[in-house]
Amino acid sequence: MNIAQKTVLITGANRGIGRALVNEALRRGAKRVYAGTRGALTIADERVTPLTLDVTSVEQIHRAVGEIESLDVLLNNAGIALYDDLSGSEAIEKHLAVNLFGTFHMTRAALPLLQRSKGAIVNNLSLVALAPLPAVPAYSISKAAAFNMTQSLRALLAGQGVTVHGVLLGPVDTDMTRGFEIPKASPESVAAGIFDGLENGEEDIFPDPASQSIAEGWRTGVAKAFERQYAGFVR
Repeated sequence: MNIAQKTVLITGANRGIGRALVNEALRRGAKRVYAGTRGALTIADERVTPLTLDVTSVEQIHRAVGEIESLDVLLNNAGIALYDDLSGSEAIEKHLAVNLFGTFHMTRAALPLLQRSKGAIVNNLSLVALAPLPAVPAYSISKAAAFNMTQSLRALLAGQGVTVHGVLLGPVDTDMTRGFEIPKASPESVAAGIFDGLENGEEDIFPDPASQSIAEGWRTGVAKAFERQYAGFVR
């Protein structure tokens, strides 16, 4: 997958990693970048088409996808991360609505376009999908669920020529990590790492120093071996 002359849809494109992904796609020569945002987006490049898109609204999702004639890459980036203590279900429901079901509904809506182009789905996840961060347990739960969905879609869509990639992000310097006084990667470096991984055909993409520290262990570990083994049950 070479991004040059490809058509890309990025959700949550107005700031942080999403905005950096838009800029990186343009830098790599994308033919068209559809930038999904809940608010206004101003980018002075004729290759960018803003789309009003709240991923918790199935109606908005279908309306946005209906404006797209062809698509090579769907990049599910929209997400939320809120502090909670699992004292109730409300925080889990909020996170699942965006981080799991938003990704699911976007993928299902865009799938016919991606089947036609033999394209790619890229889901921005997190290292907390592998081990929860107790300060944000509901977020961790939603990312673990989204990672499992990513693995399931990978197996189910392989026979249709659509590749599915999971991005295991470490800490990135965005609004989401404000308040965490830890080393963080820049959104720009992460965006470059995500597209590098996609262009290299990596199923699981580790685009920053924190995630790269476990990349080899994950790729050669028992959990990945189980994923490959179970994928063989798909007919």
